[in-house]
This record gives sequence, structure tokens and C-alpha cells, in this order.
Amino acid sequence: MTKFADLMTRLRLKVREAQLPPELEAKTSSMLEEAERLGAGSLATLPYFEQIANYVEWVTSLPWNKTTVDQLDLAQAQEILNHNHYGLQPVKDRILEYLAVLKLQTDKQDNENKLMRAPILCFVGLVGTGKTTLASSIAQAMGRRFTRIPFGGMSDALELRGQSRVRPDAEVGLVMKALKFCGSRNPVLLLDEIDRVAESARGDIMGVLVELLDPEQNAAFTDHYLDFPFDLSQVLFVATANNTTNIATAVLDRLEPIQMPSYTDNEKIQIGKTYVFPKILKEAGLADRQLIITDPVWPNLVRPLGFDAGIRSLERTLNGVCRKVARLIVEGKTQSVTITPENVKEFLPNW
Repeated sequence: MTKFADLMTRLRLKVREAQLPPELEAKTSSMLEEAERLGAGSLATLPYFEQIANYVEWVTSLPWNKTTVDQLDLAQAQEILNHNHYGLQPVKDRILEYLAVLKLQTDKQDNENKLMRAPILCFVGLVGTGKTTLASSIAQAMGRRFTRIPFGGMSDALELRGQSRVRPDAEVGLVMKALKFCGSRNPVLLLDEIDRVAESARGDIMGVLVELLDPEQNAAFTDHYLDFPFDLSQVLFVATANNTTNIATAVLDRLEPIQMPSYTDNEKIQIGKTYVFPKILKEAGLADRQLIITDPVWPNLVRPLGFDAGIRSLERTLNGVCRKVARLIVEGKTQSVTITPENVKEFLPNW
């Protein structure tokens, strides 16, 4: 059997096993028949065979019928939120209310298994206040897969919607890529920093966002590369933004903004001790007893250069401290370090 015949057999098998919508299955089968008829057993006589093969590979890799089962247990969700995030009780309450609505709607869904829509959450706040990690916690609480699409600096709406296959550099859009990565048609999809798109493309990108977030439209979202509608109605969209000034009114109308509060110094100390420090200690390869930070030192760590709404500066400071201690241990100068007010300046990064 020739290499061409082997490829055709493999692609036909993928089409049969992918459980595609009937119209799409007929379309891909027709494309493969045409490729085989014109190919005449030789790849050299079919310059566009690679494009056809790539198209078939893409449509058969998408989760047309694959879903995960939701776990809408509010007690478990609250435990996960409390484990992953300190404070933020008003925000957590809104998330739990949101999950409660989804549970009630799921319990009353019709025989077609069509889930009604709860409002789409949009976390608005300064950098480092936990917007992205909250979205990840929602996915963890629901037992759904999680992925994100970064909007920062996005300069072309085609990055979301894909490019037509008539273009030589045609590519699938980020939405379909995210679904392929998740392997599920009902993931939690984070639209990250939707206010930071390039000014020149803001109108076009906001137009695609309206289609993504509108339940009347996203049930038949069409990627230009695939040229076939995909049902996004089961995707749980979550958005983040630093502020709402640069978000189109039509998009805001489909979101429920939740303001993320700034952390106080006391809250940062608790977050640093309980969440950030153990994580960074592990990433640096240090054991718990190899680096001890005494309580009087923490106020110096949370505000080395002035007030910061989030915890990014605290993370950078703790990373710098761990690196200095790791070097001392590797060089054999010590086996453990206890940081006190007397020696803290030796370990703080120099700005």
C-alpha cells in the first residue's frame, strides 16, 4: 500500500471515530474522496493535500460530543475557595451564589440537556489581586477543565475567529485551540484582560466577544478556518479586566462585573505566610526548616517599596529571599537560615 493510501485510510478512520455532526462528516468525506480522485496515488500531484489533511485532523480533534460532569457541591466549592484564597469573602459569596444558580438550572434542565445561562462573571481589579486564580478555582470547584485566552496586546480579531483556508497561512482561532486543548466542550474558559487589546482592533475584537458571550449567538460560533458552526453554549466563560473603561458597552451588557478589592498589609502577611511562602519555598527546592521567617520581619516583606494593591511585589521579594538562601546552602556556608529584624537587610533584594 502506498504512503498516499495509508494517509487516506488513517484520515477516513479518524472521520468515522470522531462522531462528527452529520453535515460535517459528509463534508470531510467528500473532501477526502476528491483528494483521492485527484491524487492518483501520488502526493506530488496534489499540492493542496496537506491543507485537506490538516483540516480533517483539526475537525476530528475537536470535542464535538465530549463533556465533563459538573460537581455543583457548594460545601466543596467553599472549601476549595477558602483553601486557594485568603479573605475576599464578598467575592466568594458571589461565586457561590453563581454556582447555586447553575445547580438549580441543571436540576431543571430539559430532556435535551440544554443548560440555561447564569450571568457571565467578570473580575475587575488591579494586577495581583487574584482574578486569574479565582477563575481557576471555579473550574476546580466544578470539576471542569480550565484554559485561558490572553487578550493583552491582541491586535486582530482573526486571532479569535481563525483565518479562511484560502489563505496560505490559514490558522484556527484561539477559541477552537482552547477547546482542543481542554478536550471538552464544556470547560471553564478564561478571557483574560479583555480591556488590554490593541486600540486599532478594539472594535472588531469586541464584536467577536459579543458573539462569544451572547447565549443566542454562541450556540453556532463559526471559526473561519473550520467553516462550520460549533456549539459553545456549554462553555462557562469567565472574564478579567483591570478596569471597564476600554470594554465596549455591548460586551459589558453581557457581563456581571465583580470588583476585586485591594489587600491590606495584614491580609498580605496572612496570604504570604499561608499561601505564597510555602509555594515559593517548594519551588526553590528548600525544606521547611531550611528557611524560617520570623513574625516581626513580615511587615518589611509586604511593603519594601511602598503600597501595592496585589501580591506580585510580595512574590518577587520572597523569590529573591529564597534564591539568596539557596545559594548560601549550595555553597556550603550554612544549612538553614532564620531571618530576623537584625539580618533581614542581608536577604532583601537590592533595588
